[in-house]
Amino acid sequence: QVQLVESGGGLVQPGGSLRLSCAASGFTFSSYWMYWVRQAPGKGLEWVSQIKPDGGNTNYAESVKGRFTISRDNAKNTLYLQMNSLKSEDTAVYYCAKDVNYAIDYWGKGTLVTVSS
Repeated sequence: QVQLVESGGGLVQPGGSLRLSCAASGFTFSSYWMYWVRQAPGKGLEWVSQIKPDGGNTNYAESVKGRFTISRDNAKNTLYLQMNSLKSEDTAVYYCAKDVNYAIDYWGKGTLVTVSS
């Protein structure tokens, strides 16, 4: 069965960095677009970034462009999100998600990122 397991969240000060990872299993990881989606406390889901199966095309929300970098290692079946220059408004649960025909069919359980001094 499909499993997506995020890790790497935690408490970081404003201006700091974190790298999130998502270990994927149960499907051919290298064949699918993958997403990072977040949910801030008391707010709805926000798409953060997406990456093409071969890693050659990436897209970002305006709120994170220039600060976050999505990447993948298809040999390790792992998706990453490098987050730099973190702001308090980046505080959220971050979810890794798998694409099917431009929709999401599987989600991880999420990892909490808290940006606070």
